[in-house]
Amino acid sequence: MLIGLDVGGTYTDAVLLEGREIIKKVKTPTDYEKLLNSLLAALDPLLEEAKGRAIERIVLSTTLITNLIATRRIEPVALVLIPGPGLNPDTFDYQVPLTISLSGAIDYRGREIEPLNEQELKECMEKIKDSGVRRIAVVGKFSQRNNKHEQKVATYLQEHIPDLEVIMGHQVTGRLNYPRRVYTTLLTLATQRRFREFYSEVQELLHRRGIKAPLYILKADGGTLPLEQSAAKPVETIFSGPAASTMGVLALTPRKQTSVVIDIGGTTTDLALILTGTPLLASKGARIDDQLTHVRAFATKSVAVGGDSCLRVRNGSLEILPYREGPAYCLGGPQPTPTDAMRVAGLTDIGDKDKAIDAMKILGKDLGLSVNRTAELTLKMMVRRITAEINSMFLAWEQEPAYRIWELRQKRKVRPQNLVGIGAASPALIPLLSKEMDCRPVIPQHAEVANAIGAALARVNLRLTFHFDTERNFYFIEENGVQERIPEPLHSLQDAEKFALGRLKEEGKKLGIITDDEPEIIYSELFNMVRGWRTTGRLIDVCVQFPTGVLVEWEEGGN
Repeated sequence: MLIGLDVGGTYTDAVLLEGREIIKKVKTPTDYEKLLNSLLAALDPLLEEAKGRAIERIVLSTTLITNLIATRRIEPVALVLIPGPGLNPDTFDYQVPLTISLSGAIDYRGREIEPLNEQELKECMEKIKDSGVRRIAVVGKFSQRNNKHEQKVATYLQEHIPDLEVIMGHQVTGRLNYPRRVYTTLLTLATQRRFREFYSEVQELLHRRGIKAPLYILKADGGTLPLEQSAAKPVETIFSGPAASTMGVLALTPRKQTSVVIDIGGTTTDLALILTGTPLLASKGARIDDQLTHVRAFATKSVAVGGDSCLRVRNGSLEILPYREGPAYCLGGPQPTPTDAMRVAGLTDIGDKDKAIDAMKILGKDLGLSVNRTAELTLKMMVRRITAEINSMFLAWEQEPAYRIWELRQKRKVRPQNLVGIGAASPALIPLLSKEMDCRPVIPQHAEVANAIGAALARVNLRLTFHFDTERNFYFIEENGVQERIPEPLHSLQDAEKFALGRLKEEGKKLGIITDDEPEIIYSELFNMVRGWRTTGRLIDVCVQFPTGVLVEWEEGGN
């Protein structure tokens, strides 16, 4: 049996699955001040239903990191940068008050071309000591190819400042693009402590319930990772909510479909795109606070409008505000919301209809409209808002390489015609949105808990990208920053591919990834280095992965 848990901004959803059958589903309000209580309220009914039968695994998706960053409740961090020549660090604003740049440089092949300045390093240490900040991110350009400078700075600072917590850029990601590596490293350190606390609390909760099943967390790219391992890089779990809704739609709709995914929750509406059964990835990484990162993620967008969004009238005009203050008025909440409008229009039967009518009366009084006309206006505004966001998102999606390739395969310019709605408000709004956009509405069975289903069924995944330099006899791995000597001669591209696939399986075992899925080669290429008339070495790139997707047992059982 499998359990999927999705902790959303408004509701926590949970499902218990056996084979292709959904045995039990639960939907309970999320209390962020007492998050574990929300998890228990969702989990306990499932355990009662399981009645002691073995649980194979539990997969969790959570907006914990998203909320920490969005509400600025992350830990203060100082930045120590070694940007090298050709890059003005002042060009980039990481919004970190204490940012220190040091001299020293490593070139693109990992060779030291300028040593660190000892006096600068000493002055840097004294500034940090005086500031009182005790979390430092040290990031050097091309440190993923030679981490000597990062190591030296980190060691020096830790020797001279007690209780200093340091993270180095090469430990977080080995990918090129220095500014993205800086920001990803910064967010990783700023969220680690709270995420570790959360991890400990969840472990304690499972211990109390006597659960020994492995616990995984859903990442932004739709793959899962053991929760313990994710504590080292918690920022990878940002946007796991939108990833869960995308995986849920993959599981609940026929295979190879092309669809726009619309998850209308109480607080936000999440948008994603599936092209012929494959979720569209953001090729430049997740964008957080207008900054690009090296977090691998689906190309999603969260819009601050949902069923519980506050409504108000200002200067004679109706406004949908980008936040909620509780449940809908018809459910005992303090403010009129779009859910009240849906109740009045007969699009849903949740809540007290008389209270919903009262909510529309409050707004209608200032608008000079009847109850029904006020509800109609509210729904029209909400549909237009979401439609505009979808059209805006298409401009971004169309710039993604994977979208262009998909469009070329269609041999004509076309947009997906399925609008797949999940989330509590979808049954009411998807027909209206589809009519506005001239698309086919799809609301799959169990749509109200699709996120939890998506989390439960997501495969474990891991991608590694290897860069070999046979002349210098070393290689590095982009995703985890590993830098090592090449242990065996690589005479051909096939030798490098074989080595990369074997190493992927080894890294998977270290992370607790137990899967029968065969890894695949995403791409590989070889460049000969010629000096005089002979080949002196080879630069080889190989990218391999355990693919993202829904568990094979589920796919083979239907659709």
